[in-house]
Amino acid sequence: MNGDEVDAMVKGLVALRERGGRLFVLGVGGGAGHASHAVNDFRKLCAIESYTPTDNVSELTARTNDDGWETTFSAWLEVSQLSARDALFVFSVGGGSREHNVSVNLIGALDLAQEVGASIYGVVGSPGGELAQRADVAILIEPPPDLRTPLVESFQAVVWHALVSHPELAVRPGHWESITSE
Repeated sequence: MNGDEVDAMVKGLVALRERGGRLFVLGVGGGAGHASHAVNDFRKLCAIESYTPTDNVSELTARTNDDGWETTFSAWLEVSQLSARDALFVFSVGGGSREHNVSVNLIGALDLAQEVGASIYGVVGSPGGELAQRADVAILIEPPPDLRTPLVESFQAVVWHALVSHPELAVRPGHWESITSE
């Protein structure tokens, strides 16, 4: 990870806000938890209209049951009318692989985003996955292989907090909890 990638992502997210686009935050497993928290921060601190499909458990599980896991995110984005003025922000450890049948629902979302011309941003732990290859800006975290998942997921939280606190992107200061009087 380097500062140039963070700055490029900040510039893209500022442009997204200025054009009135929406940010769709995607992730599975730990990334789904990150997505929910990040949506809060992008909305509250950066005034970016943001959503994640994993916050709607009923729809997510109905889509999985009725149509299969592969289309859960792309079908949700189609109903949301994803367009060229919008962006995806993806948290993924591996980045997805059709060949290995990993995170294929994320790949479907990437396909749709590219089809409609939406921007793609991500924080990922593998340079060979679909996300790293297809994102407009991907921040790559490269930990030791035996610690890949916990360290990538940890750094994903660091990255999005750095973004929402960035002086060019944040429109409101965070009210960070403290038990000391200052």
